[in-house]
Amino acid sequence: MSEHPTILEQFRSFCFRNNAADFEGAVDYFAVFGGMGWNVDQSKPVETVIEEKILDNYKYIHGEITAITKSNPVYHRLLAALATGDRREHSAFRNTKIERTDGENAIDFLVECEILKVEKSLAPHEFKGDHFEDIAEKLLFINPFMRFWFSSISPYYKNIKGGDYSEFKERWNNTKHGFSNLIIERLLMEALKFRFIDDPLEQIGSYWNSSVEIDLFAKTKSGRQIAGVCKYSKSKAGKNDLKNLQDKCTKAGLNIDEFIVFSKNKFSNELKKQRSEKIELLSMRNLKFIMENLSQADLITSTFKKY
Repeated sequence: MSEHPTILEQFRSFCFRNNAADFEGAVDYFAVFGGMGWNVDQSKPVETVIEEKILDNYKYIHGEITAITKSNPVYHRLLAALATGDRREHSAFRNTKIERTDGENAIDFLVECEILKVEKSLAPHEFKGDHFEDIAEKLLFINPFMRFWFSSISPYYKNIKGGDYSEFKERWNNTKHGFSNLIIERLLMEALKFRFIDDPLEQIGSYWNSSVEIDLFAKTKSGRQIAGVCKYSKSKAGKNDLKNLQDKCTKAGLNIDEFIVFSKNKFSNELKKQRSEKIELLSMRNLKFIMENLSQADLITSTFKKY
């Protein structure tokens, strides 16, 4: 299996190909079209581009995707569940009523054909009774477009195939405002790698077990521990968001050296006053540097057809 491009490499390729200038806009379009190597007109509303490039070409794109998935209905059900749920393997099996053995075989295939990759928690195994119990894995879509397809297109294929886009449009109107949040979180993790050059990050990801979930957790080469929370709502991040993060870390028994609060929509004055060497506040503007100095070297060649 070949090494697939990172989310940052895919994003930079998308930005170079499409001459992206606005970071937030680029993220929103990338969350839908990323990984396909398409030219995307960002001067048009994303809904218009979705209709022109995806809905109007449904049967052709569907043909390309089913060539990879072998048109297997179990694979498609699992992918739709993972694209719309909490990304946990066992949740997807439960929600699709797929037996564990069949589900695990399906996941193995989807990882092998590079639609999904496994994400492991950075939390240690939990001790239950007289044994250590594994923590459920999560699955990530390698290609952002595939996540969009299986969350917003594939479940409504019957109407879309017949030229009726109303069901898709209703679904998209309800989900589009938060659809890029997962992409932002992954890009934030990539961006943080550049902020710890003197003491490089040896681990970065998410921390979860049966009792606690932390959006961002990292360890540096020297052993420093960083924990973060990501807030995407329209309200400003406040001191309660920091307090909740600190409480989670205490519950998990973590000795955190630095807390990060990332907010898509600014910070309250109370939280700003708490900023210190141990408490860092980051926003979208702190991520803009990851699309700077783009060049031909950033371009990734795609095997998908152009639409």
